[in-house]
Amino acid sequence: MSTTKEYTDTLLEVKREIATSFGHDFQARITKAWAEIINELGQFTDSVLTKGSEYIPKVEYAELATLSTERLNEIRRIGTVVIRNVVDDKEARAWQGSLKEFIEANPDVPGFPANNKQFFELYWTKPQVEARSHPNVLTTSAWLNNLYRNSPGSSGKAMEGVDLSTPLTYADRFRIRHPGGGWAHFPPHVDGGSIERWQDPAFRSCFHDILSGNWQKHDPYDLSGRLEARSSLYQRANQASVFRTFQGWLAMSETAPTQGTLKVFPNVLLSNAYIILRPFFRALVSVSSPEILESKNWEYDISCADFPGIYLKDGGFGGPWPTPEFHPHMMLDKTMISVPKVMPGDVVFWHCDVVHSVEADHTGKEDSAVMYIPAVPTTPMNKAYVEKQKVCFLESTNPPDFPRGTQDFVGISRSVEDFLSPAGVHAMGLSVASFVKQG
Repeated sequence: MSTTKEYTDTLLEVKREIATSFGHDFQARITKAWAEIINELGQFTDSVLTKGSEYIPKVEYAELATLSTERLNEIRRIGTVVIRNVVDDKEARAWQGSLKEFIEANPDVPGFPANNKQFFELYWTKPQVEARSHPNVLTTSAWLNNLYRNSPGSSGKAMEGVDLSTPLTYADRFRIRHPGGGWAHFPPHVDGGSIERWQDPAFRSCFHDILSGNWQKHDPYDLSGRLEARSSLYQRANQASVFRTFQGWLAMSETAPTQGTLKVFPNVLLSNAYIILRPFFRALVSVSSPEILESKNWEYDISCADFPGIYLKDGGFGGPWPTPEFHPHMMLDKTMISVPKVMPGDVVFWHCDVVHSVEADHTGKEDSAVMYIPAVPTTPMNKAYVEKQKVCFLESTNPPDFPRGTQDFVGISRSVEDFLSPAGVHAMGLSVASFVKQG
């Protein structure tokens, strides 16, 4: 990672602060943990190869309330789930048709690639507003939020201002991807915080067990630390500043493996443990050597500023972007698996720490269309964001986390009349009473 001296000093200090704060035996404890994680990753890779896309859990929307504890723990472990029949097939397909009509009516809408737009910087179209406020989508979001554990703090009480059963809305974009190849925009990466995972004390506390050497005890679904974690210390555009329990998208078309779909690393505990400890070790052999995978060929080192997979971008930091070169034990060429085939109205959700990517090629014959809709619980920080986001909706501008810009296009949604439920209006911080009156 190329850095200025200022950033180099900052990153060195982050490493030293962590090493100091975890005590004199920090090196010994994480060196032992590092070897254990490397061994576990080898066994995990073998198990993934035997199942491929079938490794990803698939459940019906109608059965969410009755899933067994064993099934819920499987979903938590893998960190990704396909939920079928959340929205009626015809309704989802109609949203895709309406979005295409919107784009035709507004050919200057922002998107990329510039000469053949397929990923659109649009947030307030009527189909997006309808989808986010759909009762079934909100129920699904609440179910996902409740996979997390609101553990009592030192006071013995659950965290104040937190309601996992009342979802909020985070406005994001959509894509209508055409058949073909060349999508290199989304290699394996993790969203929701970059260097902040190590630099911000609250965010770092989410990985306390990993950094203390007790990586097996790490719980990616513990809310402790998540609520206060600052995932955007440098105000970089397109860096989410809210806490999303899961990121997700709603399918408006059929999309199968090899058709430009999502790929994930299906074990959130293992990927967290490896990525968080990776900056504290350096290889003693060449990256191209087959011996690179042996733990004896790695040593503890905090003398350099490198955080592999973290890079300077737009005045802040991007990543983590795991790569085969810098994260060889993840075996990304084998472990990044495509999610199973989805139909219109199905949703795919992945834990906020899951390493994910998008297939570079779309070998199908029809467009692959999805709307990005994450699961966002009610928390003090998230409520504050929604209050700012609400103003952007009413003024037809881009949401706070995204580059400044207008959404003042023909047919853009401007009223609660376009919402499909009172819960959807509440999720946007708007007046439910006005919705009821107009409805």
